[in-house]
Amino acid sequence: MTSTDTSERTDVILASPGAEWWRTAVIYQIYPRSFADSSGDGIGDLPGVTAHLDDLADLGIDAIWLSPFQRSPQKDAGYDVADYRDVDPLFGTLADFDDMLAAAHGRGIRVIVDLVPNHSSDQHVWFQEALAAGPGSAERARYMFRDGQGENGELPPNNWESVFGGPAWTRIAESDGTPGQWYLHIFDASQPDFDWSNEIVRDEFRSILRFWLDRGVDGFRVDVAHGLVKAEGLPDYTPPADADSMGGGEDDVPYWGQDGVHDIYRDWHALLAEYAGDRVLAAEAWLPTPEKTALWVRHDEMHQAFNFAYLETGWDADELRTVIDQSLAAYHAVGAPSTWVLSNHDVVRHASRLALTAENPQGHGIGPDSPGKPIPEVGLRRARAATTLMLALPGSAYVYQGEELGLPEVIDIPGDARQDPTWFRTQGERYGRDGCRVPIPWTHDAPAYGFSPSGASWLPQPAEWADLARDEQVSDPESTLSLYRALLSARKAHSLGSGDLAWIDGYADDVVAFRNGDVTVVANVGDQPVALPAGNVIAASGPVAGGMLPADTAVWLAAD
Repeated sequence: MTSTDTSERTDVILASPGAEWWRTAVIYQIYPRSFADSSGDGIGDLPGVTAHLDDLADLGIDAIWLSPFQRSPQKDAGYDVADYRDVDPLFGTLADFDDMLAAAHGRGIRVIVDLVPNHSSDQHVWFQEALAAGPGSAERARYMFRDGQGENGELPPNNWESVFGGPAWTRIAESDGTPGQWYLHIFDASQPDFDWSNEIVRDEFRSILRFWLDRGVDGFRVDVAHGLVKAEGLPDYTPPADADSMGGGEDDVPYWGQDGVHDIYRDWHALLAEYAGDRVLAAEAWLPTPEKTALWVRHDEMHQAFNFAYLETGWDADELRTVIDQSLAAYHAVGAPSTWVLSNHDVVRHASRLALTAENPQGHGIGPDSPGKPIPEVGLRRARAATTLMLALPGSAYVYQGEELGLPEVIDIPGDARQDPTWFRTQGERYGRDGCRVPIPWTHDAPAYGFSPSGASWLPQPAEWADLARDEQVSDPESTLSLYRALLSARKAHSLGSGDLAWIDGYADDVVAFRNGDVTVVANVGDQPVALPAGNVIAASGPVAGGMLPADTAVWLAAD
């Protein structure tokens, strides 16, 4: 399909929104290795998830999304999959998964699992077969093997760089020990890219989808959904110096956003439609604009796409109004809900990010020597207001584990404790994503703050986790946890996910104000208090008194 075809398809069948659960759902992302450890080895697991499902039901979410738990050497925290049809022993067994799935469904919580189709682990049997089989073989054709440039093939096939830093190509030694071909890995060298022009690869992933659907999962979050297809000829490309690692701000990247991916997702859409229960495909697609992202969720493709344009918007009222308008228009045009998000396992937590005073491209992370480090109190106040604003928007929303506790990014992780491939491949130039992946606290006075019975933790937890533990917040009406519970309850009671947004005029430029159904939402993004309209307070991100809304505060109001 050509780029002209893609633009023409934007207007195809403007589907009327239906009643599918995923259109309005609040979905909670679980990063399994950092959620809850039942075994005491310092790494979270599936029984740990099962043990805390009541806490999630109490929070008020509709579904969980599990980051990868499949069998893996864990070179990239499970995003390097060696067996797509098994559970890694770190996380338990298939029986543990089935138990967790049944327990979640028993509480009315749907389960979405991560699928990593852009690349596998280099330990996957297919890649090991490719190494042994040699150039020109059917086994190599399942991956992106190419001959090198230069007189003796000593130069890589092109100049592409890895998302994690360094070259995106690695040269192998052939079975006779001589220097051989190169293979593409847009991520770590341990993550070779599949060749999605190969029908064998497509057949394999259809089978993988059916394996998990047959077990009863409610859908898939598709990792790097914009990256499976590479531009013909693999042309050279040099990203801007300040580019996001996943290409979210760039057009015409030869390994992101190619038109051929849409055929793959139309095929998957048809496959999921064979199963009852409104199964969902959610795209991780980092693209420059909401309009481009909406191409991934046309009526016969994926169902959701993370709204990274919204996530990357700063704490600025005009920018927020603009991205909300653009998102609602773009997704409505293709009959899809906007899917709002503020934090995940790849970005600086929004309780810190919204208070940064220096540029921080996605994937770079922050650490002890980063410029413009956030002031914690400002970051938390803005994060609570930003969440209050986000959860009032029509559509679906994602919540990343620990944000309901107000967890900030962990900045002071020692270099010898860091584990993100980005840290190593850039020789410490980028801190990477460890700071948003630190195991979360459940109990203030327990070993590892209740994360693990042994006190072990795969990343070090800061002392401040004690005061942020769930048991410290659950009975405090002013806590961030209580705010999330109140927002999620009111969101459901007032049907905000299926509502319509109407802007309210008459406020200063640094105020975001709108009505959704019978709820009025006012967010003060400025530095001076603003007067509130009449109405009863349903929920507020901070203290509201005397009819005034303080700076960095948001409120939901119901008519008198």
